[in-house]
Amino acid sequence: MKTRAVAFLMGIVGVLVLSACQTMEVATDAALEVGKAGNMLTDAQAESIRKGAGALSRSFEEFTPEQEYYLGRSVSAVILSKYKPFADERTNRYINTLGQALSQVSDLPEVFNGYHFLVLDSEDINAFAAPGGLIFVTRGLLRCCKTEDAVAAVLAHEIGHAQLRHGLQAIKAARITDAVTIIAMEGAKTFGSKDLAKLTETFEGSISDIASTLINSGYSRTLEFEADRAAVTILKRLGYDPNGLMDMLGVMRKNLKPGGLDFARTHPSPEDRIAEIGKFGGDFPRVTAPIERRDRFQEVISRI
Repeated sequence: MKTRAVAFLMGIVGVLVLSACQTMEVATDAALEVGKAGNMLTDAQAESIRKGAGALSRSFEEFTPEQEYYLGRSVSAVILSKYKPFADERTNRYINTLGQALSQVSDLPEVFNGYHFLVLDSEDINAFAAPGGLIFVTRGLLRCCKTEDAVAAVLAHEIGHAQLRHGLQAIKAARITDAVTIIAMEGAKTFGSKDLAKLTETFEGSISDIASTLINSGYSRTLEFEADRAAVTILKRLGYDPNGLMDMLGVMRKNLKPGGLDFARTHPSPEDRIAEIGKFGGDFPRVTAPIERRDRFQEVISRI
């Protein structure tokens, strides 16, 4: 009986993962009725699985801008538990002013509660784009920037993640993976009503684990390349030199340590990104920066 129940529960995993969102509820209900009729599930077990399936189905639905913002706050809380904010008001004001200008020419100029940018007090070379337009960049990464065009490229890349809603894509995938993993682990044991209730509770509370996944794993190569393409467009629209992106990547290529725990772990290699940018028009005419732009960059970078 226990073996049959475990096999049936693993079949439910297939229903959850492979069913389209419109048919998932119907498919799950049908599978549960079969399980109950064959005495493989109690009514309580079936109801627990139905709740879990409902939660999984909801993960495919579109998030509202407000929901995306609050998801991003959860991610940001985890980031700030690992990195201290850089306590220099002038530097953060500079990054926010530049970031706000860039975000306004992006394809998503408005997000719930607006874009927010923060410098992290870390020598790591890294940046994070949490859902909802909450963007972080380390001092280590800013030191790789030799011009304001390069700083703008860093921020434009992260804004690209926001406008393409890459955070939500990562969250949805992680939630599905988490649910399947929990069921698989619990399937090795005897499933009682308490186990299934715990499964539902764990699934619904997994958002904090997802935040950690985003920080540790980073976005996929495909999404990183998409953000680079978006960055080039944003930079052009505001009159910044798209070559600043490749200049910054060139500096990073020299500074990143193989096997490091920062940008090297969470992003494709600078060489790969430079090559990919070249495929969609990497030979950009150089833009001469106004003297005011050069002066304010030098003043701020000296503080970092």
